[in-house]
Amino acid sequence: MREQYMRTGEGFLLVYAVNDRGSFNEIHKFHTQILRVKDRDEFPMILVGNKTDLDLYRQVPEEEALHFARENRIPYMEASAKIRFNVDESFHELVRAIRRFHELESPPAPAVHPQKKERKSCPCSIL
Repeated sequence: MREQYMRTGEGFLLVYAVNDRGSFNEIHKFHTQILRVKDRDEFPMILVGNKTDLDLYRQVPEEEALHFARENRIPYMEASAKIRFNVDESFHELVRAIRRFHELESPPAPAVHPQKKERKSCPCSIL
């Protein structure tokens, strides 16, 4: 069932809890699985360390998460759903990543200025 969602998804938030080492360890597996299902080397994803309100109980240092993000060429941010810190921003960043990805995949056709329409050649001769 998870792979079905991965096949149809246009971007992914890879969320782990900063106070749960096990949730961070699972992120590598999800990242790899998404790329395999999408048959891509890169795809829009954002790594999000959640529960920053529990910083006293942190098990995953920010530097370690940043290293994973840099290594896999994905943005990283920290958030707290409890206090609504960076939650909306995480989704906004994902939408921006998806848009950049689509622009790179199929760049827009050059716009033709309406007053500079190309003239079609006419097989007629004017004397």
